[in-house]
Amino acid sequence: MYIFFWAISLFFQACQGADQSSEASGVPLSTATPATSTAAMPAPDAGSDYLLGKFDPATHPDFVKVGKPYTDRTGMTLRKESFEAFKKMWAAAQKDKIVLKIISSTRSFGQQKNIWEAKWERFAKDAPLPKDRALKILEFSSMPGSSRHHWGSDIDLNDLNNPAFESGGKYQKVYAWLNEHAHEYGFCQPYTAGRPNGYHEEKWHWSYTPLSKPLLDEYQKNITESDIKGFKGAELAAEIGIIQHYVGGINQQCK
Repeated sequence: MYIFFWAISLFFQACQGADQSSEASGVPLSTATPATSTAAMPAPDAGSDYLLGKFDPATHPDFVKVGKPYTDRTGMTLRKESFEAFKKMWAAAQKDKIVLKIISSTRSFGQQKNIWEAKWERFAKDAPLPKDRALKILEFSSMPGSSRHHWGSDIDLNDLNNPAFESGGKYQKVYAWLNEHAHEYGFCQPYTAGRPNGYHEEKWHWSYTPLSKPLLDEYQKNITESDIKGFKGAELAAEIGIIQHYVGGINQQCK
C-alpha cells in the first residue's frame, strides 16, 4: 500500500512539473501558434486546364474572394493558402505603417487573352511584324496560358509602374519593406532586374512561393508550347521560347 501511494505521489509531481514548464515558457503546449510556413507545399491537384488558367477561380473550391481592406477593387480572388499568407504579411506591414493593396490577383485564360489582344491591336502600328509585336507585349504582359497569375499564387501590389517604388516614388518605403520582410511570409519578387531572359522588372509583382514553386515544376513538366493557343500571335510561342525564357525566366530565389 505504501508503494502504491508513493507511485501516485510521483505521478502528480511529474504532472505539476510539466504544467509549470508550460507556464514558464509563456505558451500553452497545446495552443502554440505556428509561424507562417515558407516551405514549398506538395503540388496542388493541378491538371493542364488549371496550369493554363482555363477555369473559373470564382467558383473553384480552393479559391476565395479578396475584399477590403486588402483591395479596393472588385472581382479579386486568390488561392486560400496565398490569401492567408498575404493577410499575415499585410498585418505585419500595417504595424510598420506600410500599406499593401492588391490591385491584381488571379486571372483566367480569358482575362489574360483580353489583355493580350488589346495590346496586340494597340501595338499594330508601331510593331507591324507579328514577332516584334509579341516581343513588345511580352515586356510586361504574358501570353494567355503562360501567366503565373493563372495559379492563384501571384499578386500585383499598389502600382504598375516601377518608378513608383524607386527613390522618391510614392511606394519607395513599401518596396524597401517588401524586400526586407516579404520572404518571411513566403513571398518573392519573380521579375527582378538583371535576369538574362523574360519580362522586364516588375517591382509590384509578388509570388507566394510555397504554391508557385511546385506549380512551376508541374507546368514545366506537363505543358509545352503547343498547349499555348487560342489567341492572336499564339503561333509564335515556340519560336520565342515562351516556357524556357518567360515562364522559367524568373528570379532564381523564386524557383
